[in-house]
Parts: sequence; C-alpha cells; structure tokens
Amino acid sequence: MKKKTRANNNQSFIIGAAILTLCLLIVKVIGMLYKVSLSRLYGPVGAALLSNAYELYIPLFTLATAGFPIAVSRMVSESMSKGRYKDVRRIKDVAIPFFVIAGVIAFLLMILFSFFYIRIIESPDSFVSMIVLAPAILFGCLVSAYRGYYEGMRNMVPTSVSEVVEALVKLLVGYSFAYVVMNYGKTLFGITDDRTLLKYSVAAAIFGITLGSFCSFLYIYIRYKIRGDAITREMYDAAPAPRKKRETFRILLRTAIPIGLGALIMSVAGTVDSMLIQRRLISMMERIPQELLAQYPGMIPDEKVADGLVHSYLWGCYSYALTIMNLVVTVTQAFGTTALPNVTEAYTKGNKANLKRSMETVMRVTFVFTIPAGLGLTALASPIMHVIYGSTDGVDISVEVLKLMGIAVIVMAAATPMCSMLQAVGRVDMPLKLYTVGMLIKVVSNYIFCGIPAINVQGGSIGTLLCYTFVIIVSIYVLIKETDIVPDLKVAVLKPLAAAVICIIASWLTFKLLEGIVPARTTGLLIALVAAVAAACIVYAVFLLVFRAITKEDVIMLPKGQKIASLLEKYHLIK
Repeated sequence: MKKKTRANNNQSFIIGAAILTLCLLIVKVIGMLYKVSLSRLYGPVGAALLSNAYELYIPLFTLATAGFPIAVSRMVSESMSKGRYKDVRRIKDVAIPFFVIAGVIAFLLMILFSFFYIRIIESPDSFVSMIVLAPAILFGCLVSAYRGYYEGMRNMVPTSVSEVVEALVKLLVGYSFAYVVMNYGKTLFGITDDRTLLKYSVAAAIFGITLGSFCSFLYIYIRYKIRGDAITREMYDAAPAPRKKRETFRILLRTAIPIGLGALIMSVAGTVDSMLIQRRLISMMERIPQELLAQYPGMIPDEKVADGLVHSYLWGCYSYALTIMNLVVTVTQAFGTTALPNVTEAYTKGNKANLKRSMETVMRVTFVFTIPAGLGLTALASPIMHVIYGSTDGVDISVEVLKLMGIAVIVMAAATPMCSMLQAVGRVDMPLKLYTVGMLIKVVSNYIFCGIPAINVQGGSIGTLLCYTFVIIVSIYVLIKETDIVPDLKVAVLKPLAAAVICIIASWLTFKLLEGIVPARTTGLLIALVAAVAAACIVYAVFLLVFRAITKEDVIMLPKGQKIASLLEKYHLIK
C-alpha cells in the first residue's frame, strides 16, 4: 500500500508538473511573441515603457495577493489529506472576500504611485500605460483565489487554461491595438508627434493585458459555477464540522503573511532593479557620458542620446534578454506549484520515506531542466537573440546581457521550487528571511556594478546571480536541518551539471559547423540554431542515462514509461 501511495504521489507531481509546465510554456511563448512583436514594432525605448509599467504592477499585485494563493493551496492540500472537506470549502469562502478588498486597494495604489514612480525613473511617457494596467490587479487577485483553491486539490487544469486564455487575449488584442495605433494613429487620431504615438501605442498594448486578466477570471469563475470542485456531496456530508470563519482566517493570515512578504520582497527587488539600474545610468550620463557611450560605439542612436533616453534605451535592451530568461523561470514555477501539495501531504502524515522521495524528485527535475537551459542561453546567446528579435535596434547589446543572465537563471529558476518545499514543511517564514537578505545583496551589487561604465546594465545580472546563489544554498541547508533528510545532491545537481556541460559543447560545435555551411541569413541562422538545440537534447538525454542521473520511477511516469524503463534496465542504464 505504501508503494502504491508513494507512486501515486510522485505521479501526481510529475503529471501536475507536466500539465502546468506545458501550459505555462505555451503562455510564456505567447507572452514572448507578444513582447518580441512589440519590441520589433517599438524598439528599446518602447520596450522600456512596457517594462516600466510591469515593474510597478508586479510588487503591487504581489502585495494584494500577499501569499494567499500559496497559503490557500497549502491549507486546502492539508485539509484534503485529512478528509476535512468542509474546511476546504470554508477556506475558499473566507479567502475570496479578502482578495476582492485587497485587489481594489492595490488598484487604487497603483494609480497613486504612478505619479511618483515616473518621476523617479524620469519616464513620464510610462504614465498612461501604468493607469491602463491598474485594473489588471483586481482581476488578477480574483483569479488567484480560484487558482490556489484548485492547485491545493492537485488540479492544475483550471490554472493552466485560465493562463492560456489570459495570454491569448493579451497577444491578439494587445498587439492588434498597438499595431493600429502605431501605424495608423496619425491618420485615425491626429497624433503628429512620434514620441506621443509611441506612448499611446504601448498603452494600447497594455490594454490587452488588462482585458486578458478579466477574461481569465471570467473563465475560472464560470468553470467553478458549472463544474464545481472535486468534493462530492457524500464526501462533504461525512466530513467533520469546519473551523469557525474567524479561526480559518487567522490560520490563513498566519500562513500567507510570511509567504507573501517573501514574494513581495523579491517583486520589490525587480522594481528596485528597474529604478536603480536606470538611475545609475542617468547618473553616469550626467557625470561621465563619454565613458558610458564608449562601451557601445555606434550602437545607440544619436537621437536617443540627444533626447536623454540612453537609460531607457539600455533598460529596453536589458528587458529583451529578461523576456527570454523568464521562459526558464516559468517552468520551474510550475515545479514549485505542483511540489507544494505533495511535499505538504508527506510532511503532514510524517512519512519520511515519501518525503525524501518527493524532495529528491523536485530537486532532480528542477536542476535537470535549469542547468542545461541556463548554460544553453549563455553559449547560444547571439543566435537566440538574432533569430527572435531579428535586426531590431539594441539586439547586439542584449546578446551580451543574455550571456551573463544565462548563468544567473540557473539559480534564479531553482529558487522557487526550493522555497516551495520550505513552505510545505512548515517553514513559511524562511523564504521571507532568505529573500530579504537576497534583496539586500542584489541592491548593493546593482548599485556597485551598474555604476561602473564597463559593466553598466550588466550589473543587474551580476546582482541576480549573487542573490539567488545565496537563496539556493541556504534553502537546501534549512531543508536538510528541518526534515533531517539529506537528499542525494550528487544525482540532483552534479550529474545533470556534467551532462549539461557535455551537451552544451555538442550544441556549440554543431552550431559553429552549420554556421559555415548554411546561408548567412535569418533562415540559415534558425536552421543552425534548431540543429544545435536538437543535438544538445539528444546528447543530454544520452549522458543523463550514462551518468544515471534519472531513476526508474522518473521514466515510469512518462508515456509508455514501463516499456521504456524495462528496456533501459536491460542495458543497465537505470536502476
């Protein structure tokens, strides 16, 4: 029976992670198409306006939700494992009104803070976009309540579909509106100034985000009303009496506040990145402009220098690379989301063997993905950026950013699953402490390195690397201390690292070989890049087996996994 339970738990993690990962990848690819298309339409300054609106939105949205989706997921998972189904419903009934109030307050705060934020970063053209984006906080809060509820039941489908709906609306409506304003704004709306045209075109693009957020909430709300949840009438009637609403709300607050503050701190760190990096660039342009411009000879248009937009231009180039990096982070967010209910259940039941297996599965799957992905971004930064962005202004600058960012993303992407496991074993306070120290490291690093002309905007990547390296090391140490379980880090980290280094060498050699054969155009570059990635995947899979970095249980979770596992066992490639 224990074996069956263990297998079911691991299967629920793998299946849940697969569903959420697939949909989140779809969402991120759609989001990347959205941002890349807009970047091609606008250039770096327009990308900076778009990014500035996001940088204010994200911490306020995080403040509004304050860790409640994760807290709801954790409490629902715990109550489900104990058969307290009336408590599960009560958690939802208590959480939703709070989300509504928090969403309204955050919506108003975003409007208020917009007036001050645009002055700090010296970007008045960002104001309209920030106002248009503000309602998305309210709709995002409402949909988050239902997502946390379903995730606690290990049902990742509502979250996944709602996010795809949001992304599609954002792309189709946002880009269409932006294109119309940018190309026909002078005729339709009588806008004669190019800078004004860009400002309203970005705002039109952001309207797609707000509308997408509303449609996402509408979908998940209608789904709940029609299909309900996984609790049947028989299950509900047989369950013990629920806690009182006040007690449920106290537990929810106790769970949510440390989680939310931790997430808030790192969200604020993103906003601090935006402000601090741009402020340091502004300072250098005031004190030593020639030293900064000497780092990019002929790369920054003269009109941007004359208009005082060098800081926005470089920040826009940084955001190009950030868009690519976020694809990796998104996948591991799915690992963290799906790991929480499984690790929580194993910890709640005191099942050490299952807890060890769940922890190792999360770590192994996380690093098996993040290490080659990060190294791949570094090794193939130039073809990746030129295939995606084409000849858009600022691409050559963003290539250098991505090379360093690829290393940083390995630890950044792994932080979410590690901290999710800390929350699952009851240390909801620990991510807050880790992220607080991590943010301080990041702020100090950014201030120092971004002020050096030879490093400038690259300082953001250095700060990210130092910050999340600290978070990862300490989170694993605390997990071991709290659970008295020492996961096999050799299998989880060192073996994937060795396989990844070999696969990246293979991909780089493949690309260099084909680069000299295929035509030196975008199509030829794409062919060489696709071949390099394919070579990397094949070599990586082979060496994961050679180094025994994956287990029989991992393989069994795949389609036709039993047959594949039997074949691999026959040749002693897994155990």
